Amino acid sequence: MSPSAASARRLPRARHEHLLREIELRGAVRVATAASELGVNEVTIRRDIIALEKAGRLARVHGGAISADTPTIPTAARAIVGLVLPGAGSHFPDVVRGAEASPYGRRCRLIFASTKYRSSVEERQLERLVELGAQGIIVAPSLRDRSIPDLVASLAEMPVPLVLIERDLEDSTPLARYDWVRTDQVRGTVLALEHLAALGHRRIGLALLDRTPAAPAIREGYAQAAARLELAPAPVRPLPKDEGEADDPTDRALRAFLEACLDAGVRAALVHTDFHASRLVEIALDLGVSVPEDFAVVAHDDEFAELAMVPLTAVSPPGREIGRLAVDTLFERIRTEAPDRMPPRHIQLVPHLAVRASCGAHRQQSDDERPTSVTTG
Repeated sequence: MSPSAASARRLPRARHEHLLREIELRGAVRVATAASELGVNEVTIRRDIIALEKAGRLARVHGGAISADTPTIPTAARAIVGLVLPGAGSHFPDVVRGAEASPYGRRCRLIFASTKYRSSVEERQLERLVELGAQGIIVAPSLRDRSIPDLVASLAEMPVPLVLIERDLEDSTPLARYDWVRTDQVRGTVLALEHLAALGHRRIGLALLDRTPAAPAIREGYAQAAARLELAPAPVRPLPKDEGEADDPTDRALRAFLEACLDAGVRAALVHTDFHASRLVEIALDLGVSVPEDFAVVAHDDEFAELAMVPLTAVSPPGREIGRLAVDTLFERIRTEAPDRMPPRHIQLVPHLAVRASCGAHRQQSDDERPTSVTTG
């Protein structure tokens, strides 16, 4: 420990000066960071912050403190809210539109930042948003290149309230302290299999892009539904990342999956994502397999499923509602006088099944509605 840090550890006045200097330089100070820098426990830093707040020198916020001149409970009209997402793919554009449509979102300044699924980029974006004066941040954390403990440590550094979206973090007790809003991917998968089973399919294949946060929940939902509906075994295949080549591994994997299903007598499948489901339909048509007459397809995701060669029945995530609820939840915490005392909110939204042509439901309905011919003698 440096002499200055040792002095700060001994003298409250020196610790107070350190905290105020950090706020002057950076706009905010974090309890965890200050405790580490000064070699004291976090309880000591929190007590220092309380003392300085009583003296009017700073203002407490979630996880740290900011300048006393900064409004701690901003009105929506002057608030800045960060929206940190992996990118513009999947249903995240709908999340942004939902955030903008929230009564709070229409009046605050929303700042979008992309992470490209990289945790190092995410951490820089979070820091920049704090420096820009964000009073709260909505984030879909990257889990691809880091562990849950690393994520916990990163989020603990944030001095403003956070709402986590579209991530299954139920198994992490440290992350349970945060508000989160997400799609119930398990239930969405169950809906898809129930729909296909109701159309008479007793064997349903699954092809999914494993390198996505939704994949584990889709697998879980598939297993639950298959067991409850007593479905017979069917091919389950992971799909590689699309490389955009003329003969890329995605096409080969989709063709192999389709052929495995047909060889096993399977005539229906759930495919994640809707891009992959759309491509599967095209491959099927190239092979002379009619959709849905010979093979029924349901997509998991609904970004452009309706525009497929055969419009895809799809598990449609409630992206707009995710965005709206995330903003509303964030502002409820921002505006409360004691945000740390407000219980965390964990909200799951069930997706709906958009029924189109690829599953055969419309064709079956047409057959059922066709009048029966009656011959009289």
